Amino acid sequence: MRPWDAEAVQRAMQVYLVLGSVNTTQDPVEVLRQAIAGGITLFQFREKGTGALAHEARITLAMRLREVCSQHGVPFIVNDDVELAVAVEADGVHVGQDDADAALVRARIGDGRMLGVSAHSVEEARRAVQAGADYLGVGPMYPTRSKADAHAVLGPAGWRNCAPQASQFRLWVSAALRPIPRPP
Repeated sequence: MRPWDAEAVQRAMQVYLVLGSVNTTQDPVEVLRQAIAGGITLFQFREKGTGALAHEARITLAMRLREVCSQHGVPFIVNDDVELAVAVEADGVHVGQDDADAALVRARIGDGRMLGVSAHSVEEARRAVQAGADYLGVGPMYPTRSKADAHAVLGPAGWRNCAPQASQFRLWVSAALRPIPRPP
């Protein structure tokens, strides 16, 4: 696997889609194909919540999505499941503060895979960087109904506090900079 230097991570972070089967009424593979045609530059498979696939069905969907990403040169990231990421040869994994120790995840996936870590404070950002994170997922930026256990809203001011920590280490910070309107 190729190493993820700061420039490669920055290129991948331009348009980052997070999706699982519970987030769409359509076939997630078809949604991914459409998103790639629309210009996404990185895809995160996040299969969580009520109705989420498990066991073989989850692995099968991950492999199908990984194949589509591979065909189009779009990095494929797995949310929270390090073993699934390794099993399907994902380009990386993204973990939250309560999901796994980032240093242990880095040791498991090696330097050839991208490591993203959620951060909700400057201290969490600092620890993630020290553990080997390639990018930080900072937020939530705005109120969300998509995650029952979401942290308090960080907002743009909180993002500005975390960004210097990341830039000191040439790390890319991912955040939704404006709310995405939900359909009525």
